[in-house]
Amino acid sequence: MMMKKPLELRLAQLAFPLFGSSGMRLLAHLGLCAAYLQGGLVKLTDFPGAVAEMTHFGLSPAPVFATLVIALELIASVLLIAGRWRWLAALVLAAFTLAATLLALRFWELPAGQQRFFAANSFFEHLGLVGGFLLVAWLDLREKLRDIPR
Repeated sequence: MMMKKPLELRLAQLAFPLFGSSGMRLLAHLGLCAAYLQGGLVKLTDFPGAVAEMTHFGLSPAPVFATLVIALELIASVLLIAGRWRWLAALVLAAFTLAATLLALRFWELPAGQQRFFAANSFFEHLGLVGGFLLVAWLDLREKLRDIPR
């Protein structure tokens, strides 16, 4: 007598050809890095605006911070998408996102109201990005170290 597969397993087998594909993985990595690619390119093409942003957040010397942020956003995103040092690029983007979120979205300092509501939502959305980058790093490390004897 043949045992029937659980529904979750049957659905997973149906979904895998699309959602388990390398194309879907590339699309996921592009989506996760989209804001960093866009942000880095905008800052690169409007360097005075990038410097003004660093000044706004009290980072000095602002031109140095602007240059570092541009390099970090673009280089780490390209490495992650290309699969080179993906785990490290993901950890760098996670740390950067957490630091920037704590610096820029201090919703707890705002008075109750719409501005605080929007800042809190954005804060927790950014924590979701941090979680996504941590997951990318975890998966990449597991994949790279799977065949190494422990």
